[in-house]
Amino acid sequence: MDRFPLWAYFVLLALLILASGFFSASETALMRLGRYRLRHLVRSGHHGARLAEKLLTRPDRLLGIILLGNNSINIAASSIATILALRLGGDRVVAIAMGILTFVILIFAEVAPKTLAALKPEPIAFGSSYVYIVLLKALYPLVWLLNTLANGLLRLFGLRVGKLEEHSLGREELRTLVLESGNLAARRQQLLLGVFELEEATVEDVMLPRGRIEGIDMAAGWEDIEQRLRASRHAYLPLYRESIEDIIGMLHVRELLPVLLSGELDPERLRNTAHEPYFIPEGTTLARQLIHFQRRNLRCGLVVDEYGDILGLLTLADVLSEIAGELGSTVSDRRDEILREANGEILVPGSIGIRTLNRRLGWHLPLEGPRTLNGLVLEQLETIPRPGVRLTLGTHPAEVVEANPNGVLLLRFPPATGRTHPPKEDPRQGIQ
Repeated sequence: MDRFPLWAYFVLLALLILASGFFSASETALMRLGRYRLRHLVRSGHHGARLAEKLLTRPDRLLGIILLGNNSINIAASSIATILALRLGGDRVVAIAMGILTFVILIFAEVAPKTLAALKPEPIAFGSSYVYIVLLKALYPLVWLLNTLANGLLRLFGLRVGKLEEHSLGREELRTLVLESGNLAARRQQLLLGVFELEEATVEDVMLPRGRIEGIDMAAGWEDIEQRLRASRHAYLPLYRESIEDIIGMLHVRELLPVLLSGELDPERLRNTAHEPYFIPEGTTLARQLIHFQRRNLRCGLVVDEYGDILGLLTLADVLSEIAGELGSTVSDRRDEILREANGEILVPGSIGIRTLNRRLGWHLPLEGPRTLNGLVLEQLETIPRPGVRLTLGTHPAEVVEANPNGVLLLRFPPATGRTHPPKEDPRQGIQ
């Protein structure tokens, strides 16, 4: 013991503390790696990421080699500190040396390395993976023995240790992942959230209600039919006789325009041009309906209830608007227009959908129950109100501005219920 100079023991002790810090930092870094980020790097050909993924598939072996190395080094450091204490002051300073060593290890081999690894996990994890692959091969018999004993102990409690199982993320977990991601721009974040909403919303949430469907009645005069076709701003129009329940087909206005402008269109040709109507059962989720539109190469359908009665009209643009916001300005869009007056008050039509209203104003009105603002008011009041009636919808006070015997046409909300600051650049939440 006395053959080696004191400085050699100090150098050896410093090296052991650094080695202990390496094991502590690498353990934190490897365990903190995001598995989806890791998988992306593996697919892109990152060698260090590939080694880290290989190590993490058997966490029992990885932890075995880390703890074996870290504990062995800490024990060796404790022995060296004891030798130095005996050389410097005898038995009286051994306890002091142990106290100092404990403090040094906590700072330089535990807290500081692990904090650094938590802040910069990837470079530390990938670099240390090269070392652990070598150590696992060199010390495999010892690691195997430790894992066998530890896993045997766990089996006594009904636990089996093997390869790390893959757990797929659920919809709510994915939603939380998107919401908490600090690297996504607001617009991209809202687009991704819009995709999740397709699983929750049904066709009734976004369809054009039956009472607002504009179509072509073959029982009308031909001049009136031609005028309607020329003035229509819709891409698709149902063709029916007297009642929309007696549906003949769906007209694609763009296909008719050349014939209409040339003056060659007649009732027989109009009827032959109509496509076979496509019916959508009520309750179909928007995600499922988007798949149906894609498989059938369709862009429009009529929503029907269990009795076959037509409830409304749905287009592909209506579905996509749930992801990207309103796509262009249409007649139905203008009927759902939200106006902000000079004094900050907001005028909202009763026909607007609750989901649309929540999206545009950032509100959280209930989505269970009525689909429209008018329906929400009628459900709460249980009667059709007159103009001037005041009520509170959720946390938003409102006043009925216009109403008719069938329902509420327009409501006014005071400024306090709107946004108190300009909305972020986001097509899904803009006020028209």
